[in-house]
Amino acid sequence: MKLKTALVLSLSVAAAACGTSGAGRTVELPGGVAPVEEQSEPTWLDRMIGNDPRPNVGPCPLMGVLYDNARVVDFSDPNAQRYANIEYTGEMQGVRGLCRYVGEDPITMSIEVDMSFGRGPAATADRQTYRYWVAVARRGRAPIEKAYFDVVVRWDRGEQITSRTERIEHIVIPRANGEVSGENFEILVGFELTPEQLQFNRDGRRFRIDAGGNPG
Repeated sequence: MKLKTALVLSLSVAAAACGTSGAGRTVELPGGVAPVEEQSEPTWLDRMIGNDPRPNVGPCPLMGVLYDNARVVDFSDPNAQRYANIEYTGEMQGVRGLCRYVGEDPITMSIEVDMSFGRGPAATADRQTYRYWVAVARRGRAPIEKAYFDVVVRWDRGEQITSRTERIEHIVIPRANGEVSGENFEILVGFELTPEQLQFNRDGRRFRIDAGGNPG
């Protein structure tokens, strides 16, 4: 697992209001109902050291792998797309993460991306660099920010497949005001592909290097 640099959005984003929390809670006590004491606003020092017990004001952004960019296959001869000509493959297995936002603070997130990588019959080295991206978008719209990362993969002698988990430590999504919920945004991940690789995926073609060395 590797810590990555921060993806920080410099663009102020306005979105529809939703997902705010109520303030008038009560708890059942023996002999009656008593109001819960209002929590005081944390000081700047509390917030700086992460001592803020208030719950998030809404849900986290949706996280997912963009289907067309979920796989990458490198061939030694792009014009002969056969299993015997596969050099390297990569596949994203999933993405998960945590978010935090209270009051009118921006949404801060950390995510983990699970990936698997294959070394094919035509591979000439035990090391390969893959490039992937992480994008922040409004739900159902084009990305508003995108960052690129490289992951260097090594295979042990005789090994054909290996797995990695990449961690993006700090993503910041500004909100126009305290009424904007995280469900207005989505975090998408995918491999950076050539036009030919992208078309290969869109055509529904795929090869997978498995532990037995058989075409998948």
